[in-house]
Amino acid sequence: MENKSLLLTDKYNVAVPRYTSYPTMPYWDANTFSPELWQQSVKFSFTESNAQSGISLYIHLPYCESLCTYCGCNTRITKNHRVEEPYLAAVLKEWDMYLAIFNDRPVIKEIHMGGGTPTFFSPKNLQTLIKGIIKNATIHADAEFSFEAHPANTTVGHLQVLYDLGFRRLSLGIQDFDPKVQFIINRHQTADQVMAVTQQARRIGYTSINYDLIYGLPLQTLAGLADTMNKVALFRPDRIAFYSYAHVPWIKPGQRRFTEQDLPDAAAKTKLHETGRALLMHYGYHEIGMDHFALPGDTLLHAEQNGKLHRNFMGYTHQHTQLQVGLGVSAISDSWYGFAQNVKTVEEYFQLITDGQLPVFKGHILTAEDLIVRKHILNIMCTGQTVWNHHGEPCTAVADGLDRLDALADDGLVELTSLGLTVTEMGKRYLRNICMCLDARLWADKPATQLFSMAI
Repeated sequence: MENKSLLLTDKYNVAVPRYTSYPTMPYWDANTFSPELWQQSVKFSFTESNAQSGISLYIHLPYCESLCTYCGCNTRITKNHRVEEPYLAAVLKEWDMYLAIFNDRPVIKEIHMGGGTPTFFSPKNLQTLIKGIIKNATIHADAEFSFEAHPANTTVGHLQVLYDLGFRRLSLGIQDFDPKVQFIINRHQTADQVMAVTQQARRIGYTSINYDLIYGLPLQTLAGLADTMNKVALFRPDRIAFYSYAHVPWIKPGQRRFTEQDLPDAAAKTKLHETGRALLMHYGYHEIGMDHFALPGDTLLHAEQNGKLHRNFMGYTHQHTQLQVGLGVSAISDSWYGFAQNVKTVEEYFQLITDGQLPVFKGHILTAEDLIVRKHILNIMCTGQTVWNHHGEPCTAVADGLDRLDALADDGLVELTSLGLTVTEMGKRYLRNICMCLDARLWADKPATQLFSMAI
């Protein structure tokens, strides 16, 4: 079995999208997109779904005091905290533009603040932001608010202010406790700091705490990862995101602080993943979808068990809204029928907001075939299965994808029938590869250069 696993690792360790969207961003068609078409898509989706399921908000807060060199997020590095108020004022003006498009009171079911480092901002300024967001909205009865935080700068003030505003979920970025790894990726926090923030959050009343961990980091070892997992197990976070490090220095130059020689090769990275996964399951965590783990009783685990798991640009969630609005620099929005991304620099963002324009600069309006493929990829990512049912209409993308899936079936990664597809236990490690078989746009225009991170 180990030999087969190594053979599969070699075979499927190729550059693959992560499929947080379909089509994936490099294949968004500029010819189908304009700010006007995007606004029409938002209004249609809002009218169709707001009263029934509400909407989700993602708020991107890009500022960090130092650069974590592994990071693939859009960030702005500064120690000047005078940037806080102008940025948040711009975000609230953007929200006002969306309120004008809605032309009705939005029902907010989900808010997630990501970054950057949301806890770069003072508790007072975060309070101003969230109060400004919700003052013209209705909060859904099942609403969930969450935010990402750096353990080294998250204060009791942050936790209390956001709790009082309705936040109950906290995600702490840890990555690895090994000092050598922390040094080379420039991400420093101690186990004591993580424990302190976790305990403070629980005392205040937070009901769900997530830790982000990464395997495949430079200088990472099996012993170091095991030590990290053992420490994490003592703190018992409700959820753990155990991600593969995505080495894309052509996109994120900060990753050039180290070289490929500092990274584990595919076989070593596979061993890191298997070791971490085994330890998490030993400590009582259940694997969910791709990269996620949760303790019994967690709503994410219940959602998977009941076939209700959903995935969007914020990751896996048990919440499902048709419309997700992204606010702030580089934030991505999803109307289900289309995607839009905001401009990537603070200067461009401020200028467009000042001019009274939505700060979107690219996007994609989905075709009928895109919607079919998107549904199947989402099903595979969330439930490990999908059914070929197109209401009698032929779908060339699926037919072509079935031909490519035959090889994966031969390798034991999927089971295929005339009715649909089921991912096998072995295939769970290769969800991205399975989805790629159905990626009609990628196969129609294969990239000449590497666009995506490696599967392993």
